[in-house]
Amino acid sequence: MMHGHTGPSATEFEALLATARTFVRDALVPLESQLLHGAWAQNEPVLAQLREQARALGLWAPFLPASLGGRDLPLDAYARLSEVLGWTPFGHYVCNCQAPDVGNMELLLQFGTDEQQAQFLEPLARGEIRSCFAMTEPEHAGSNPVIMSTRAVREGNEFVITGHKWFTSSADGASFAVVMAVTDPDEARKHFRASQILVPLPAPGYTLVRNIAVMGESGGGWASHAEVRFDGVRVPVTNVLGLQGHGFALAQERLGPGRIHHCMRWIGICERAFDLMCRRAVSRELAPGDVLANKQQVQFWIADSRIEIHAARLMVMDAATRMAHHGQEAAREEIAYIKVFVANTLQRVLDRAIQAHGALGMTDDTPLAWWYRHERAARIYDGADEVHRTVIARRALKPYLPPRTPRE
Repeated sequence: MMHGHTGPSATEFEALLATARTFVRDALVPLESQLLHGAWAQNEPVLAQLREQARALGLWAPFLPASLGGRDLPLDAYARLSEVLGWTPFGHYVCNCQAPDVGNMELLLQFGTDEQQAQFLEPLARGEIRSCFAMTEPEHAGSNPVIMSTRAVREGNEFVITGHKWFTSSADGASFAVVMAVTDPDEARKHFRASQILVPLPAPGYTLVRNIAVMGESGGGWASHAEVRFDGVRVPVTNVLGLQGHGFALAQERLGPGRIHHCMRWIGICERAFDLMCRRAVSRELAPGDVLANKQQVQFWIADSRIEIHAARLMVMDAATRMAHHGQEAAREEIAYIKVFVANTLQRVLDRAIQAHGALGMTDDTPLAWWYRHERAARIYDGADEVHRTVIARRALKPYLPPRTPRE
């Protein structure tokens, strides 16, 4: 997102990072076990108190402008803070910069009308409500999103929305959805057939069918993924976000910063897994006086993890800096690199950390198994590895291919 930033000075920002580290380790980590195992209804009052602490510490919605209560951090600075918050599963939520709300706030900030910002963005920025993003459909491959069955048909001054979505993250308790729906089915350019539409929830014709169990865990509230149906849901035509038919262009605007947010959060998870692995290595005795850390295999896990995390961080910061200064299009290739590299680094580091913990690693006594369940999807959502690899390979091969001859 390209808008002018007047964020904190370098000194103020380093102080902000230090504040965030202390807050995460002292206030959040001690409550992790309770938050990971408790139902959302039990957790919400605890999280609400933590959110007030985050607000008081100046950690609230750091990517938003000061006029909306944020810190106006540019993308590269926010990326560094995101890593710190990623150390614990609820770090982003308590600072009101959690997906999918962060992406919806950025979209509304950039493309929302004054009325849309007043109705949807401002209460979201204040943390009074949550939102969700309904795009993926169970009947179609997410890797080819232009094939979409959800329709929004215009009737007078309203759109009537009918469709079936799933993995609508955080729909449980959300006050509105940003829905991707086909508004222009006859448009020749297939990427200009769909629009993003703001749908207040709950609404007549809307059903939350279920929270989908992810590797056995259904979750609840913000920490959930829902299957939802829209059966003739009516909204005013003024609820279109941005221009009609520009849904995919908006989705791309959302995905670029979103991938950088995710990647830095994943690096935070990697750092926490690395910390737990090293603590385990020096404390777990295999025989009196003989700890795991003495084993070359474990040393290799630690060395490989350290190298991969360092490489991943440098790649993400390079992509974030390029995007912050030159725009999303200039960083397109780098964003594809990090989406693949960091997601795979995350999977490897978590796997090694679990192995180092032995049977303990399989339990929910550490956050490792929770992350292993939920973040395996890192290689699928926002573009599967295979899609990104194909794009990267095509771009790399382009200069080597013979020039195309024009057809007769």
